[in-house]
Formats: sequence, structure tokens, C-alpha cells
Amino acid sequence: MVNFSRYFVQYLRDLLSNFGDLLSRIWDIISHIFYYDIKEYFDLLISSWNSFNFVDWLFELLAIIVNVCFFGFLILRSLQFLRRYVRFTKREIEKDQLLEEIAILNMKTAELIDEKNKIMAMKVSSMGFGGLGVDNEPGGSLEKDKKKKATGPSRFSKLIAVDNKYETELAGVVMSPEDMLGLPELVDRFINFSASQLHLYYDHKVIRTYFAGLATSKIIILEGISGTGKTSLPYAMGRFFKNPAAICSVQPSWRDRAEMIGYLNEFTKKFNETDFLKALYETLYRDDMNFIVLDEMNLARIEYYFAEFLSIMEMPNVNEWKIDIVPDVWDTDPVKIIEGKILVPQNVWFIGTANRDDSTYTITDKVYDRAISIEMNHRAPYIDAPYTEQIDMTYDYFAELCAKGIENNPISNKSLEKLSKLDDFVSDKFKITFGNRILKQIKMFVPAFVACGGDEIEALDYIVFRKIFRKFETLNIAFLKDEIAQLISLLEKLFGKGAFAESIQYLQELSRNA
Repeated sequence: MVNFSRYFVQYLRDLLSNFGDLLSRIWDIISHIFYYDIKEYFDLLISSWNSFNFVDWLFELLAIIVNVCFFGFLILRSLQFLRRYVRFTKREIEKDQLLEEIAILNMKTAELIDEKNKIMAMKVSSMGFGGLGVDNEPGGSLEKDKKKKATGPSRFSKLIAVDNKYETELAGVVMSPEDMLGLPELVDRFINFSASQLHLYYDHKVIRTYFAGLATSKIIILEGISGTGKTSLPYAMGRFFKNPAAICSVQPSWRDRAEMIGYLNEFTKKFNETDFLKALYETLYRDDMNFIVLDEMNLARIEYYFAEFLSIMEMPNVNEWKIDIVPDVWDTDPVKIIEGKILVPQNVWFIGTANRDDSTYTITDKVYDRAISIEMNHRAPYIDAPYTEQIDMTYDYFAELCAKGIENNPISNKSLEKLSKLDDFVSDKFKITFGNRILKQIKMFVPAFVACGGDEIEALDYIVFRKIFRKFETLNIAFLKDEIAQLISLLEKLFGKGAFAESIQYLQELSRNA
């Protein structure tokens, strides 16, 4: 034992001595680099400059500049690395703190719900209702209903799973100051995010039109040739807003809403739920932006399977946007199906993609008039975008952005007068008029497009072309070529040469192909 102790003490002395020598040598190296060596460099320079000629001094100056740049670069990169490390560490700490706070909030929420259940149970018991007939009384307990739904069998298995998911999961969105952007910055950030993270490229006009469409209608139609990014655009939007878009493929067999929503099987007493219904139901729990994609929506007749949605979204009172699901009420139905109906909330948009070929149906005016259509026939060029993060944004914040954009950028009186003259001419020559619905959409779309960083005339050109001139396809253009030429002249006279380029190009092609 004594011999081992002597050995171990000597070992520790040698180890500490070696460690001290290491520190001493490191200090010697640092002191030589930053003091003695620098002094020697200057001594060497002083002793040599008497023999320098002009060329020598020129090279010496060049060497000094190169050395300063090199060491400056090393110092700068070290500082950048240190700053990134500090920011990363700080972000991770903040993330851990947020996760801890969320866990605590979840626990407190569960405790509050449990306490509320107990209070309601005591209240019902004191009223003498016992366990029977409470649900049909005016003072029936919603929390007791929820408890029944959680424990008893239900005819809605997928929707009950959504209820159970959001019992413990917080669906709220917390926006940071960096996410509180204006509409032009939102357009730029999405384009950069999509390019840098998803390798999907979109030009500014398409994205401005998309956001202006969201401000104008709950139905967006993306149409064009295959492979131009119609389905990927709402997919990228869902990723951008951290809420993946629900993509539902339309089938040629769809003849009515039961194919899209589902139906009650009278034999099994179970509701055959679809992914579309589940996605729509889940939006009722969320306060962010939601996109439900009807992929290749014109494989079936839209006005058949989507007719009820087209009708209710015309109602001015958004609280009446309700879809009938079942004719009766069960105690075990999902929480947010009230009296057999489901509310279509304001934070959801229906995005339809459409191809034009022999396998599809023509989209009728009934659908076009209620939607904002976006033509996508060209792939946008590659963008070398900086790495851009996703965004946390509530629906309320986005709706307020759009409302302010529409309010602050109204269509000029001059443009409204020109639209009125255009309306008179089209109505007289082609028997097609700007209806109240279309005028309302124009007065929302154009200001929203301008608020996104666009131009008023460009927006008017786009919306008039898509809403009015597109209807000329149903006319016998062969007998209207003179009127088409007069219309083109009127457009150039009202808005100037070079303006309304998209509309004029369409009218010229229409006349040429007649």
C-alpha cells in the first residue's frame, strides 16, 4: 500500500508538471506570435529598408495589405462563428424553456378541465337530473357530453380521433416579431423559402395573385398545363405556414357531395368519413391558415359534388356557413358537429387544380364567378435565394393585413370610370356584363394585389381577363371579329398602349383562331 501511494503521488506530480509545461509552452507561443515575433518583424524591416528601391517598397506595401486582409479575414470569421454559436445556444435554451412552459400549460389545462368536469357534475347532481335526460335539457352540460363522447362508441371514428388529439395538444400560434410582416415582405419571404428549402420556384406575379386571391375568395383555382407547379404551390404554402395542406384527389366517379364528404351507412350505423371531411373538421380547432386541395377538381363536375359549398359561401353571415352531415344527433357525435352540422370556418381555403384535356370537364361560370383563377402555364426560372425559415402566422393577423391592404389601396376613381365604360361596351356588343359579384371581387382583388407590391393596371388586366373576357369562349367569335377589334382599340384608348397586354393577347388569339 505504501509503495503504491508513493508511485501514485509521483505520477500525479509528473502529470501536473507536464500539464504546467504545456500551458507554459502555449503561453510562450502566443507571446512570441503577438509580441516578440512582431518586434522582430519590425526590426527586420527597419534593418532592410535602407536598401529598398521603389519596386521593393511597392511589393512590401502589397505584402502588408495581403497580410492585413488575411488576418482580418481570420478574425472576422472567428467572430462570426462565435456569434453563430452564441445565437444557436441561446435559441436552443429558449426552445427548451418554451417546451417546458408548454408542458406546464398542458398540465394546468388538464387540471382545469378536470376541475370544471367535477364542478359541472356536482351542479347537475344538485339539480336532481341524475344520469338520464340531461343532454336534452336546456341546461345540459357540454363537458359531460364530451366525457360521454370520449367513453362511448361513436359513428365518427376519424373525427373522434381529431377530438382526442386536440384535448391535450395546443393548436394556438404564437407569432414572433420577425413574423409580423407586411404583404410585400410576405410574398418575398415565401418565394425565398420555397426556392431555398423546397427547390420550387415561383415568380412574384403568381404569388401576388395567390395572396390577393386569398383576400378575395375562399376558392382558388390553379389551372394550366401539367408540370407547372399547380399542386406544389398549395403544398409549399402549407409548409411555409407550418400547417401542411390536405391534398384530396378528385375521382371521375364523384356525382354528389357524398363522394367528397362521406355518408351514413344505414346498415352499420357508421359514417363513412373521408379525408376531406377530417381535414375540414380539424380546421375548427386551429387558428392558423389552412389549405384543402381538390387535386384535378374538374375530373368530375364541380357544380355537382361541390354545389353545397358554392351556395353557403355566398351567404353574408359567415355563421350560417354550415354543412349538413347527419340528420339526427347522437350523444357520442364529435364535439364540433352541432345539431348534425359542421361549420365551414373562415381560416380555410379550398384550392382546386385543373388541367385542360379530353379527360376533364369544362369549369362552368357558376364556379369561375365564385373563385379566383390563376393561370400557370410556365415554370418560373431558377432563383438563387438565401436560406429562409418558415413563418408562424395566425389567420386573424393575415385577415387584418388583407383588410388594411384593401382599405389603403382602393381602386382610383379614374380606373373605375374606365371600367364602367368598358362594361357598357362589352354589355352592348357581347351581351356579357360585370355582375355585382364580379364588381365586388374586382374591388377587393385589385387593392389586395397592389398591397402585395403589384400594379393597379396589371391587376385590372388580370382580373378582367379571367372574369369577363374568358366568357367569350362560349360566343361565336367568327361573327364577332369586328367587335373584338373594336374592344382591343377601346382597351388601348382607355388604359394606354402596352397596358392590358394579357387581355389583348388573349383577344387577338381568340379572333385569330375563330
